[in-house]
Amino acid sequence: MSQLRPTLRHKWIIAKRRARELAMIGKALASTEHPVMAHIIPMRRCNLSCAYCNEYDDVSKPVPTEVMFERIDKLGALGTSIITISGGEPLLHPDLDEIIARIRRTGALAGMITNGYLLVPERIQRLNHAGLDHMQISIDNVTPDDVSMKSLKVLDKKLQMLSEHAEFHVNINSVVGGGIHNPDDALTVSKRAIELGFTSTVGIIHDHEGQLRPLGEREIQVYEEIMKFEKANYSQFNHFQRNIAYGKANDWRCRAGSRYLYICEFGLVHYCSQQRGYPGVPLSEYQLEDIKREYLTPKSCAPHCTISCVHQISYIDHWRAPQRPLTGNHPPMKAEKPAAEELVQLGK
Repeated sequence: MSQLRPTLRHKWIIAKRRARELAMIGKALASTEHPVMAHIIPMRRCNLSCAYCNEYDDVSKPVPTEVMFERIDKLGALGTSIITISGGEPLLHPDLDEIIARIRRTGALAGMITNGYLLVPERIQRLNHAGLDHMQISIDNVTPDDVSMKSLKVLDKKLQMLSEHAEFHVNINSVVGGGIHNPDDALTVSKRAIELGFTSTVGIIHDHEGQLRPLGEREIQVYEEIMKFEKANYSQFNHFQRNIAYGKANDWRCRAGSRYLYICEFGLVHYCSQQRGYPGVPLSEYQLEDIKREYLTPKSCAPHCTISCVHQISYIDHWRAPQRPLTGNHPPMKAEKPAAEELVQLGK
């Protein structure tokens, strides 16, 4: 099966997936009392060590599969529409296929963010069988360097395998900013993604606090050129990223902790990968009252946030429910993350 020349079976899979996506949007518009998307971490360890990344280590063990099942079932009970597996590198988890299948059994769309290094045809077929709906791979440059090993040179054969075998949607995310040496690499990566039948996005690498690093002149030019691929672009809320590219703040209502949840390997709910520690409530204890509270809680980091998935999910509710000022009972936001041992204690 080729992403460029889909078979009747592939077209049927795409049609069913789109119907489920439309149902997800309808559900989100009808009610604000459930998460639309959750990112969940089954494996913090990664086989790479990109210079800009603060979301991995090289020692963590996989989260036990039964624990992952409990967390996924809890997300399902909360009504979560999309559950995306992230990391670290999720393909290192020995029972990843079972985890994906468990997500599908909740009725949620199943997504995964991976560096792609461990993909082979047999592994892709297993992901098909498990029911994966979406995969995203970020490719940072054309040739590996001291910033990132996620290069087109290394991953192009993996992309060809995906084009030939994947029944799930594949999005390739190129990046600018954050110390990437050659901005034009992002353009090369985006063009190659579209050649292979994938969708393409471009991201702006944030600093260690998830905040904006202003782009240079050539970086902005590359960004604008990639945005011309809009029909093939997976992300439709490009004005958020465009403001970030030009160093402008965004005026929006971040619904992290409510419509978007980030579940770390210790089972705690956080606003996002860059604001770990808040609200810091174990997922097993998360209730509708928590969703309602965080839905109305403004986040001080929002104006210069670069976390596009939170933008997209929050924007569903931009037209309703203005947020209220912080009260004395709510802790001030800070970007520094608790140490691992502190998170373990919170998770107990």
